[in-house]
Amino acid sequence: MPSEFSGKHVTVAGLGVSGVPAAKVLHGLGAHVTVVNDGADERARTQAAELEALGVTVRLGDGTASDSGSAAGLPEGTELIVTAPGWKPTKPLFTAAEQAGVPVWGDVELAWRLRGHGGRKAAPWLAVTGTNGKTTTVQMLASILEAAGLRTAAVGNIGVSLLDAVTGDTEYDVLAVELSSYQLHWAPSLRAHSAVVLNLAADHLDWHGSMEAYAADKGRVYEGNQVACVYNVADRATEDLVRAADVEEGCRAVGFTLGTPGPSQLGVVEGLLVDRAFVEDRHKNAQELAEVSDVNPPAPHNIANALAAAALARAYGVPAAAVRDGLRAFTPDAHRIAHVADVDGVAYVDDSKATNTHAAEASLAAYESIVWIAGGLAKGATFDELVAGAAKRLRGAVLIGADRALIREALARHAPEVPVVDLDRTDTGAMPQAVQEARRLAEHGDTVLLAPACASMDMFTNYNKRGDAFAEAVRELGA
Repeated sequence: MPSEFSGKHVTVAGLGVSGVPAAKVLHGLGAHVTVVNDGADERARTQAAELEALGVTVRLGDGTASDSGSAAGLPEGTELIVTAPGWKPTKPLFTAAEQAGVPVWGDVELAWRLRGHGGRKAAPWLAVTGTNGKTTTVQMLASILEAAGLRTAAVGNIGVSLLDAVTGDTEYDVLAVELSSYQLHWAPSLRAHSAVVLNLAADHLDWHGSMEAYAADKGRVYEGNQVACVYNVADRATEDLVRAADVEEGCRAVGFTLGTPGPSQLGVVEGLLVDRAFVEDRHKNAQELAEVSDVNPPAPHNIANALAAAALARAYGVPAAAVRDGLRAFTPDAHRIAHVADVDGVAYVDDSKATNTHAAEASLAAYESIVWIAGGLAKGATFDELVAGAAKRLRGAVLIGADRALIREALARHAPEVPVVDLDRTDTGAMPQAVQEARRLAEHGDTVLLAPACASMDMFTNYNKRGDAFAEAVRELGA
């Protein structure tokens, strides 16, 4: 039976983890697919060859993809653009599309519209976004859903293509979906069963143009929610997004808090995670879900992630025991506040994933006495608020990377008594030296914490490589 895409001329903007599946799916549905891509490196050429073998047209280094220059026209006959999420809305290709009345979707929008295609079950989505904690929360959520005996997967901005999930052979009961602000920008018709915005802090402003635009794109996750809009009680901006959302009749606002929960909230009471939202007579009753010690690791921001995941699972009707069992079974990914080793009474913790100040703030709040390894590419961030909040916890600081001077200056202003080692180097060999300097500053009972508050690309391929270098240097200490 022909699909709505049969014979349609679709331009896919960008290759990579989203563009290639989109091109394959659309081609399989009978569309005439043209892929345009900025770069023409070896990876792009390999992906292009794979698609061309199927009959897809690929144009590498295409001028329509450029941020500058005059070649901004649409490929001839384009009736729809499906874009990789990272492509900025300001690209000339999208300007030309708007002028021509051609719709622009992201791969998430395409996946949403293909739910139930070919007679498959249209699994509901439990959606997670926020500046930090998305991946961990989605993985916790998937673990809880699995503990309840549901067929599920953690998908979206987590490395598993949503298109593969909705068009593959496996029929899921429900999906745990991580969504970035980029993906939400290009997903106008998405309507989740329930969703959460974990937190909001300035990030990706070069892409969105302003904090207001960034927050608005995050808030799209609440549009059309059916059962629950979950928000962070400690972050008023997330509640404001719930208030602004147009949801289905009967959809509820549900908060999560590290304190004692009020009605319609999940929170913490005497070392227990408790639910006062999805219980009978929530004004008088509460349901124990798990112990704080069931959360791995039980750092404050991770407990918040667990509560958010529990709220979404409970919105879907998961029993309390499955929340406990799912949290116990969950193992966090590497480089997320991961304990590497204890050496001479000092703990070494890898939180290389803390690539912005908001994430680093949460990491620093988890320990009492810290030698902090920080620095990298600041991405326009400032560090005064971060340093001022963490000053009393700092035993010392070791700074690396291109923008370390910004952190050094903030330390001088807000923590002048804290000893600082400024390593004037941006090569990968700086990490072993940084670990050695941190060891010199640390005392028994301290934590040496890699929480850079910066991106890694000035020194490393990605935050994973940065964390690996830290862990290797720590292991050499104990050798």
